[in-house]
Amino acid sequence: MARKPFLATDAMREKVRSRAARGHRHEDIATIIGCDAKTLRKHFRHELDLGMAEANGEIAESLFASAKAGNVAAQIFLAKTRLHWRECGTAEHPASGTDAKSSSPVINLARQWPRSRPDGVAAKSTRPVLHKEKRFIAPEGT
Repeated sequence: MARKPFLATDAMREKVRSRAARGHRHEDIATIIGCDAKTLRKHFRHELDLGMAEANGEIAESLFASAKAGNVAAQIFLAKTRLHWRECGTAEHPASGTDAKSSSPVINLARQWPRSRPDGVAAKSTRPVLHKEKRFIAPEGT
C-alpha cells in the first residue's frame, strides 16, 4: 500500500522558518510538524535556509550596533573576526623613556596578512601593528 503524499501548508512553512531561526535541530522541527527529518529537508529546504539567514542577520546587526554604541567586548570581537586582528604577547620595542619590560601590560593587535600571494610568492612580513602601552612618568626633580 502506497504512502500518502506529504502536503506542506503555509502554516507549516512559517513554523519551520521560525524554529530554524531559533536554532532548533532538524529532527526536533520534524517531530513538531509530524514528519521525518529527511522529509523536512526535502519539502522545507528554503524555509530552513531562510530562517538561519534571518537569524544570523539579526545577530550581526545587534552586535554591530552594540559595538558602535561603545561596547568594548563587541568591538574587540569584531576587530578579531572581521578585521582579522589578533593579540600578541608583548611589545617588541617598548617606548623609550619607560621601564616597560616583557611583563608590562601591552595590547598588541596586528592584522594577519596572507603568508603568500596568489601567485605562490611569499608575502612580505611587514604588517601594521597597533600598540597601547602603559607609560610611566618620572616624578619632578629626578
